[in-house]
Amino acid sequence: MNTGKFDTTPIARELAAMARRRQALASQELPLPARTRIITVVNQKGGVGKTTSAVNLAAALAQAGARVLVLDLDPQGNASTALGIDHHADVMSTYDVLIDGEPLGTAVATSPQSPRIQVVPSTIHLAGADLELAGMERREHRLREALDAHLSTMAEPPHYVFIDCPPSLGLLTINAFTAATEVLLPIQCEYYALEGVTQLLDTIGRIQAHLNPKLQVSTVLLTMFDGRTLLSRQVVDEVRSHFPEQTLETIIPRSVRVSEAPGYGQTVIAYDPNSPGALSYREAAAEIARRGAA
Repeated sequence: MNTGKFDTTPIARELAAMARRRQALASQELPLPARTRIITVVNQKGGVGKTTSAVNLAAALAQAGARVLVLDLDPQGNASTALGIDHHADVMSTYDVLIDGEPLGTAVATSPQSPRIQVVPSTIHLAGADLELAGMERREHRLREALDAHLSTMAEPPHYVFIDCPPSLGLLTINAFTAATEVLLPIQCEYYALEGVTQLLDTIGRIQAHLNPKLQVSTVLLTMFDGRTLLSRQVVDEVRSHFPEQTLETIIPRSVRVSEAPGYGQTVIAYDPNSPGALSYREAAAEIARRGAA
């Protein structure tokens, strides 16, 4: 029986393309940075895939052999949830590190998804942390000092630190900017995608001038792409014209599996590793690793 005509159906082409992507990912070995890369993941707009990107990139890099530390600075604690970490009010958290000066190592937990992923969870106490930080000495530097002290004690420090920020530009986010060397900016392929980005870049510029000259916007990641719509394709073109060097080639598609995974306390890398969303995050992680090595 001649089945050749079925090989050219859209579903068959998509399955073949995914098989090629899986094979390409399986055959590559990602470079590991010689020094810890500290990456703040931020966008003051909610619902752009910020936390989803932080945890899935962390999981993808860990799967490729990297040691990863995730610092959850969002009072909602979604990064902690997605990585399977308890974050009820009584656990040690980023709040205790920032406000009470506890050593960062006392709040570290290992994700059940991988021994190479460590997490400092968030708790609801962080909701008022901006106000508490306001009256403290060196209020903008508390996270950096705690992180530097922690990394200096480690025989095998992480290759990557991801800091997941709240969707605002308060003192929690400023602490993240001061602690990091890189900013990763997720931008959704929807209406008003670049709304607020000018304010964010202005804040980063002030951080560079006054608090952390090493900070740079290294990576822009396009998320929630729907190839069926003209709008998504227009947003891709617009973002790439604004950030020609920082925007990754990989685009994260809108995906039900990506949205479902946190409900099971997992990243999509663990929940459905062969889904289009998981493959896209693994490809984005590979780009980030290769760019850092270059």
